[in-house]
Amino acid sequence: MDGVRLLRLGRRLTDLGREMVGDPASALPAGEVAVISDVFRHPATTVQEIRARTGFAQSHVSTCVARLRERGLLDAAADPADGRRTLLTASERAREAVLARAARPAEPVIAKAVADPDRARRVTELLDELAGLLLP
Repeated sequence: MDGVRLLRLGRRLTDLGREMVGDPASALPAGEVAVISDVFRHPATTVQEIRARTGFAQSHVSTCVARLRERGLLDAAADPADGRRTLLTASERAREAVLARAARPAEPVIAKAVADPDRARRVTELLDELAGLLLP
C-alpha cells in the first residue's frame, strides 16, 4: 500500500466513524471537536494549555470554548490555586453523549458501506484486528 492509498483509507474510515458517532442535529465544527477532544484528554485545563497542545490561535480556542460552554458541553471553574485562571472540563452532558455514541456498534455503518453481508463481516473483523495492532 502506498501513502496516498493509506491516506484515502484513513479518510474513508474517518468518514465512517463520523457517520457512526455523529449526530447531524448537533454536529460541531472541526475546531470545536478538536478543542473538546483535547479537554476530554486533559480535564481541568486552561485555554492557554489547549492552545499549546492544539496549535490553534488563542482567539480561535477562546471562541470555540465560548461556543462549547453555550452548548453546555464544557464546564468552567476558577482555579483554586490561582483564581485568575479558568479551568475547563467536559460537562456531564458531554460525557454522557460521548459514552452513548461510543457504545454504538460499527456493524450497521459498515454494512451500509459494504453491501455484501459476508464482506461486511470480514471488514469488521479486519478493522478489529487492525485496531488491536495499531491502537495503544
